[in-house]
Amino acid sequence: MSLLHPNPPPAPEQVPVDAAPAPSSEASAGQANPAPPSPQPVRGTRTGRVWVGVCVAALITVALIIFMIQNTHTVQVTFLGMTGSTSLALMLLIAAVGGILLTLILGSARILQLRHAVRKRR
Repeated sequence: MSLLHPNPPPAPEQVPVDAAPAPSSEASAGQANPAPPSPQPVRGTRTGRVWVGVCVAALITVALIIFMIQNTHTVQVTFLGMTGSTSLALMLLIAAVGGILLTLILGSARILQLRHAVRKRR
């Protein structure tokens, strides 16, 4: 017995060998077991897409509420000669909504223009 190895490794005759499972009677008769069917991928549905959209909208709403709570100090705003003061969060929200509306108007005009061009070609 050595100080470095208090427990000597087992002799090769004592090491268990994993035996392969015995073949079944069907496999030995020449009939192979059928492979299990592969799982089919789950297709997305409209309901699933709506659920994801609702979750994203809820997260954006929570972020917007947090933003508005953190930016409540008053700022001076001047636009086209008009001057007023309101909270920073409200002004940024108004600017964001204005930008969204402008994008929707210009995008809709371009879509109508392209539809008109497609109808002309027919």
